[in-house]
Amino acid sequence: METTVEKRRARTAPRLWLMLAVAVVFGAVLVFPYLLLDVDSSRQDVDGGAHYSLLAAHVFTALVALVLGPLQFMPSIRARRGVHRAIGRVYLLAGVLPSALAGFPVAIMSGRPITQIGLSVPCVLWLVTGWLAVRAARRRDFRAHRAWMMRNYALTFLAVTSRILIPLLVVAQVALGDTGPRDELISSTIPVGQAIGWVVNLAIVEFMLRRRRTRASFAR
Repeated sequence: METTVEKRRARTAPRLWLMLAVAVVFGAVLVFPYLLLDVDSSRQDVDGGAHYSLLAAHVFTALVALVLGPLQFMPSIRARRGVHRAIGRVYLLAGVLPSALAGFPVAIMSGRPITQIGLSVPCVLWLVTGWLAVRAARRRDFRAHRAWMMRNYALTFLAVTSRILIPLLVVAQVALGDTGPRDELISSTIPVGQAIGWVVNLAIVEFMLRRRRTRASFAR
């Protein structure tokens, strides 16, 4: 007879595989305009030179974090501690850390207050939650480690959420009567979608964590 833990793992695995598939698809969309390193293909307004180089570095390293993230939560991989640790280190050191460090100046150099605030804050939180996750693991507080990694990946998943929210926000503005040029409408909506996306993701994760704690308390 299956235990409660085994049943939970059986339900979790398909969701994580779906998340991985979504991450791969959206990750391909994310990096495609930057594969040839052509500044004219950038989806963000950049000045060229250092600004574009930092943006490209941010995008490519964000892809590493986006794709590796779901693997950290898969029960079959978590059971193999060496593999789990290796994936986590690559996720943080080759994904989160360089992407956040490159993303912060990219946001500041954008010149748009919404972008500067909306992307700088999650970059800082990305680093902070990653550090807290590592600290919890070193203390062998694996429950806290998992919670901080969930929050961290929620910030990583902004790359997906923002690309879902932006077209929805554009459609909503058109439906409300905005008849301005489409290019300008999309350009002005991108920073709003980015700023909202990470807030939505963190809110969902906090809801999941609270629900899990509530269930655990009822079980006790």
